[in-house]
Formats: sequence, structure tokens, C-alpha cells
Amino acid sequence: MTIKLVLASGSPRRKELLTQLGLSFETIPSNADESLTHSISPEETVQELAFRKAKSIVDRVDHALVIGADTLVVCDQEVLGKPQNKDEAAQMLTRLQGRSHHVVSGIALVEVINGEIKRVDTKTQKTVVWMLPLSQSQINWYIQTGEPLDKAGAYGIQGIGACFIDKIDGCYFNVVGMSLPLLNQMVAQMGYQLLVHFAK
Repeated sequence: MTIKLVLASGSPRRKELLTQLGLSFETIPSNADESLTHSISPEETVQELAFRKAKSIVDRVDHALVIGADTLVVCDQEVLGKPQNKDEAAQMLTRLQGRSHHVVSGIALVEVINGEIKRVDTKTQKTVVWMLPLSQSQINWYIQTGEPLDKAGAYGIQGIGACFIDKIDGCYFNVVGMSLPLLNQMVAQMGYQLLVHFAK
């Protein structure tokens, strides 16, 4: 029985992360409901949403390890999602500049055999990110590049936004969108070797 690796995400950043490892995988964007009716911690939120994303595509695979992932930016206990417009992006960047915040990501790994869920594992990773002080003109310039508008917290550490990050404490890939070391450990705990079983 051949088991394949499936990424339940349309995120180009997560796809890029798996591609750079030289993995053979399929991408099936999730259509999961990401609304939450009750208040839970950022850690619980990313695990719940990552699992929903993975579960939403289970009926489209037979034998697979399905990866779901979700990322949140948290500042002063408040979750900062993707900005709705340029004004909101400016507010987020003004709030984040010159200080630290947390990036919390969740990974859900779902083993599907004969079209049925056999095993599920969900874990989270947290990284502390310090952003350099930014002037209003720097913020405005950055927003005009368009990069902040589809990123949680209104910045991309793997893009132009890298110039504005002073330092991080934790996993870099977690800030991009998915911790590769954590994924590797989770796959191993299910009895597979990520870089062997799913190599091109």
C-alpha cells in the first residue's frame, strides 16, 4: 500500500516549505469553516482550525497523511488576523513595530487508510518575534508593496518584511506558516520518515 502526503491548504508559503524539502506531495485546498463560536486560547484555536482543514479533505483521499496547518499572530493577548484593507494593515504594523509579539501555529496530521481516519495528532509551536521600530513612512511604503495584505499580522518574514524583523526566539519556519521540525517529529511519531517515505 502506497501512502501519499497531502497538504490541505492553498497557502503558497506552506506549499513552498514542503517543496524546498524535496517532497512529493499533493495540494488540496481546504474549504473548512474557520469560524469559532466560543472563546478558546490561541493554541487551542490553531489546533482546532488545523484539524478542521485536514478533516475537510479526508473524503477526497484513500491512503494519505493529510497535513492541516493554521497560524495566528498574537499581541497583548489579542489575535491579529489578515488585514481587511490598507488602513487595518497600517494599524497592525503600528502596533507591532518596536516590540515583541508571538506567532502561534498549529499542525494537524491525519492518517487516512482506505478512506477512513485511523490516527490524528495535533500540536502547536510558538515563536517570539521582535520587530524593529518603524516610521510611518516606512509602514506606508511597505503597505504599498502589497505584501502585508494577505499575511496574518500584516507582514511576511520570508519576504520584504524580513528587513523589519530584529530577532526571533523559536522556529523561523513557524513564522512563515508551518514548523518543519515539528512536522518531521509528528510524521516520525506515526511511524513514517518524512524525508524518506515522501521524497520525490
